[in-house]
Amino acid sequence: MEVYRIDNEQRDALRRFFVDNSKALAIGVVLGVSALVGWCYWHKHHNNAMMAASSAWQQVNAGLSGQAAQAQLDAAQQFADANDNNYGALTSMGLARQFAERGDFTAAEKQLQKARGQTHEANLQSLINLRLAHVQLQQKNVDGALKTLDGMKEKGWTALAEDTRGDAQVIKGDQQAARIAYEKALQSGAPPALVRMKLNNLSS
Repeated sequence: MEVYRIDNEQRDALRRFFVDNSKALAIGVVLGVSALVGWCYWHKHHNNAMMAASSAWQQVNAGLSGQAAQAQLDAAQQFADANDNNYGALTSMGLARQFAERGDFTAAEKQLQKARGQTHEANLQSLINLRLAHVQLQQKNVDGALKTLDGMKEKGWTALAEDTRGDAQVIKGDQQAARIAYEKALQSGAPPALVRMKLNNLSS
């Protein structure tokens, strides 16, 4: 019988708890449901927005696949400005390529700087940094290129980064630093024929 008495006391205590805290519990349930509904709405809205951005990006990217007309450049710029995400970054990269092919490396660098701030995806940032370093070298901004290459932390990009670093050091006139960079590139899996040719071209 002792067990039943304790069970009854527990039921009474539980009943009193619900009576005393019914308002707080109701508010908690409402807040919990509201948070769940809000999250579901945000998730659906976010997915819909990304799908719309993907569809729009495909159209914009098609316009940048060749020698883009000014109207296509303007449309791409408008899209890049409106999308602070990977799609915006890819569009900024496409614009940078268009400007680089026209010889406008200042405009290309501006687009790549913008692209770098539009994505948090590490591999995409590494690709942007690599292209940015090449554009900076075209402008003879060797120190800027070396600083950009320092930002490439992903191990899978070491070979390309060190190969480009070697090129930068050659332009700078630092043969020893170039040799070290090219050797690191080889150790990291860079195409050996090209890198060894660069090494052989260095003065002893």
